[in-house]
Amino acid sequence: MAKPVLFVTRRLPASIEALAARDFTARLTPSDIAIPDLLAGTDGADAILCCPGDMVDSGLIAALPDTVKVIGTFSVGYDHIDMAAAKARGIKICNTPDVLSVATAECAMLLILAAARRAGEGERLVRSGKWQGWAPTQLLGTQVSGRRLGIFGMGRIGREIARMARGFDMDIHYRDQARLPPDLEQGAVFHDNDDSFLPLCEVLSLNAPGGGGTRHWLSGERIAKLPNGVVVVNAARGSLVDDTALIAALRSGHVAAAGLDVYNGEPNVDPGYLSLENVVLLPHLGSATTETRDAMGRVVLSGIAAVLAGQTPSNLVA
Repeated sequence: MAKPVLFVTRRLPASIEALAARDFTARLTPSDIAIPDLLAGTDGADAILCCPGDMVDSGLIAALPDTVKVIGTFSVGYDHIDMAAAKARGIKICNTPDVLSVATAECAMLLILAAARRAGEGERLVRSGKWQGWAPTQLLGTQVSGRRLGIFGMGRIGREIARMARGFDMDIHYRDQARLPPDLEQGAVFHDNDDSFLPLCEVLSLNAPGGGGTRHWLSGERIAKLPNGVVVVNAARGSLVDDTALIAALRSGHVAAAGLDVYNGEPNVDPGYLSLENVVLLPHLGSATTETRDAMGRVVLSGIAAVLAGQTPSNLVA
């Protein structure tokens, strides 16, 4: 019996490409960069494995051959896929839940520490050869331990950040659509409105999903409600941030520092960030550990195979 045809849009870890070749007739792509014409690889394909930077919009979905039954995304988020268009074509969507929460939370904590303690500036100073040794007033930052941490989006990743932040004796507050049960809340303080939540956030971590409902959630109006000197980090979706508003607040000093791992329209980065010393910029490293990327690949390939076998996998999102 012929194996189903799987089109893979980006290069994957070697172990995952080997698994794909074992279970599918895999059309592998040897590049990390988005190929200009995704449609070209789909002729006769039963499934597509895409990545967050691949825009699977309504036009692309409408043009897919009838053979395509399922699209798997190498991510938890799926806002880069037009879900309504996929549903209209009867195409199922799988993602990679549960396996990347710890790695992404580690990245968020890295951003919190690096931004608050001005690690990016310090690293650049040493590399420039201009460091002249220890000084009492050099690169004074903000202590993280004992601060109030606000988490916007208390899903799996948000809860992992809270768990890690408790090791720094941080006071955890969170904003979400509904309050968590006590066993998940773990003593964190729930807020159902911005007016009680934002003024408390000495550190603000954005961890909500992308999509129209959260687009530019961190607006100029909400930034104004944050305390002066706040540290803001985003390891979720670039679309959560109004870049113009955040850049203005960083320049004024109202936001003391920011740490960003995701961007609007990435890989393009708003040039306003590039000239600011008080921003730590990472290239979307949230889930970038060997263990996590391997687990993501296994989960999404398993989901694709299950759909093609007429089953309903646990990672089926639509």
